[in-house]
Amino acid sequence: MLLEGKRLLVTGVLTDKSIAFSVARIAAEQGATIVLTGVGRSLSLTTRIAKRLPGEPAVIPLDVTSEEDLELLPKRLREHVDGVDGVLHAIGFAPAAALGQGVLETSWEDVGTALHVSTWSYPALARAALPMMAPGSSYVGLDFDARVAWPAYDWMGVAKAGLESANRYLARDLGPHGVRSNLVAAGPLKTMAAKAIPGFQQFEDAWASRAPLGWDVTDPEPTAKACVALLSDWFPKTTGQIVYVDGGFSAVGV
Repeated sequence: MLLEGKRLLVTGVLTDKSIAFSVARIAAEQGATIVLTGVGRSLSLTTRIAKRLPGEPAVIPLDVTSEEDLELLPKRLREHVDGVDGVLHAIGFAPAAALGQGVLETSWEDVGTALHVSTWSYPALARAALPMMAPGSSYVGLDFDARVAWPAYDWMGVAKAGLESANRYLARDLGPHGVRSNLVAAGPLKTMAAKAIPGFQQFEDAWASRAPLGWDVTDPEPTAKACVALLSDWFPKTTGQIVYVDGGFSAVGV
């Protein structure tokens, strides 16, 4: 019961293939009380999928691009829990024009949307949740290795690079509050988000041939377990870091 008595806010649960779904399921099995968030038309999807999780977690509305929603987050959370011990940020989006087209021709409108949702939202959600987070709490975000350029990933790769930088600055600013901030960089997984990436098969083929431990693009559990571990008390002095859960792909060359 790694998370017994913990109260967690989990974003990004859309289907049972979502990494966030596996995080919520494992965390609940490990003793946590879960609150999910949903946004817009996908709120009903999250509400339905919550029925498949242990304890059927509460679902609250949260649009991370809305200042009103961010300001209302503590109030909405208090309707279900009296505090939060951990938050999972599993939020990312880029318009189709920002993926698979290169980075030279994309409009600022599309780039701005990608950065707003995928990068700016990371510190924004931390700011909104902080009044509910006690010392010892953990903030965890989902990442995809942004140290190199990937086929078709384009402006989402740039957004992830910003996310990685934001994580380091958040570690600096949340540390005095006793809150840790870390990212989990997963290998490619067949989630709803992955469907938006043109040529996803290139990632699948590369990981199959290079990851020393192998990699299953249909299995989010290794990534989810890393998130759960970081949300627990077992990494009390780890912050500002990126944990790579990719079968070892990032550690080897050609």
